[in-house]
Amino acid sequence: MEIHLPQPPGRPLHLGYCTNVHPGGDLVAVRAVVDHAAAVREQLGVARLGAGLWLSAPVVAALEGAPAEVDRLAAGLEAAGLYCFTLNGFPYGDFHAEVVKRAVYTPDWTAASRATYTVAAARLLLRLAPPGLAHLTLSTLPLGWRAGWDAGRTEQACDRLIATGVVLRRLADTAGRTVRLCLEPEPGCAVETTGQAIDLFHGALAQAARRAGEGQGLIDETLGLCFDCCHQAVAFESPEASLDALAAAGVVVGKAQLSCAAEVAEPAPEAARAALAHFAEPRFLHQVRAGAGGQVMASADDLGDALAAAAAGRFPVDLPWRVHFHCPIHQQAVGQVATTQAELRRAIRHLVTTSACDHLEVETYTWSVLPEGERPTSDAALATALAAEVGWARDEIVTAGTGR
Repeated sequence: MEIHLPQPPGRPLHLGYCTNVHPGGDLVAVRAVVDHAAAVREQLGVARLGAGLWLSAPVVAALEGAPAEVDRLAAGLEAAGLYCFTLNGFPYGDFHAEVVKRAVYTPDWTAASRATYTVAAARLLLRLAPPGLAHLTLSTLPLGWRAGWDAGRTEQACDRLIATGVVLRRLADTAGRTVRLCLEPEPGCAVETTGQAIDLFHGALAQAARRAGEGQGLIDETLGLCFDCCHQAVAFESPEASLDALAAAGVVVGKAQLSCAAEVAEPAPEAARAALAHFAEPRFLHQVRAGAGGQVMASADDLGDALAAAAAGRFPVDLPWRVHFHCPIHQQAVGQVATTQAELRRAIRHLVTTSACDHLEVETYTWSVLPEGERPTSDAALATALAAEVGWARDEIVTAGTGR
């Protein structure tokens, strides 16, 4: 939905939710996503709602070869009171497979297939977005997973990103509007922290631009960051400090994903860890960080690993834990486990009051894997839950933007 606030003048904020919460592995499923999103809009009682579509590589390829299907999808969005201002291009394959885990990070940005998919997704976004939107965004993974990563892979990935930026600039010249590709820092990836993101933009990406005969202008026009509030909370980073540092460094935050992590302030009691164990599930990777005072002191690649290590005395239980499990943003807790909603509220306030970003997307893709008793049991119940999240986000944005 468009939210008009006193600041920035004349430029509305766009708020929607990411449809990667719904299966979308083929064109039939994507058409069903429109119906799901329409139900969320109806629950909210708004005339228009932003839909941050997730389109897998097979779906993108199928749509590229079927222009009539693209027109049909665009018309379906319009008829349902939905509009697409951003795409999630992070998951390449089936994000609803029985086991996703580290597969979500493949192919990484060293692979030609990642660039091909991303450019094709950008072309589709230009066709799906309403004509009046002058700038659009597309999020992607932050180079790749850190295991086996080295300086050579960073160089190769940055060369592909710069080449993609050149294509995006050409598309913008033709279409008369831009698509910004936004890298999304994530725990365990080659780019995890704000400092690493700044170093990437001023270091390897800038060097890749020079190798390609391009200047800083290409990066400024076509590349940026997707600021995922869950990921930054897991890194124990202050949202205000992170956003200020990015602004000072001239790194554009093109898109922000409004999301919460799971948090256990005192994991020493076995009961606290037993409650958290209900969040360990086989589909998605749930990285864990233990920290305090803005610093990460220990890390585990998955929640099950952290719980096992803690039981063996090999992971600290005298420090708060934060877990990369996207929790419902309108809830301060899920069962007995708290969320980082307070961190998200601070991030929203700073994003709005500093005009740092005008593309805001609720991203809770984990509704189907929440602990038993916490997950929706029907499509209607999921629509109600998603509407509650978006409604909460809207209210927080308005509160921040009007100073109430």
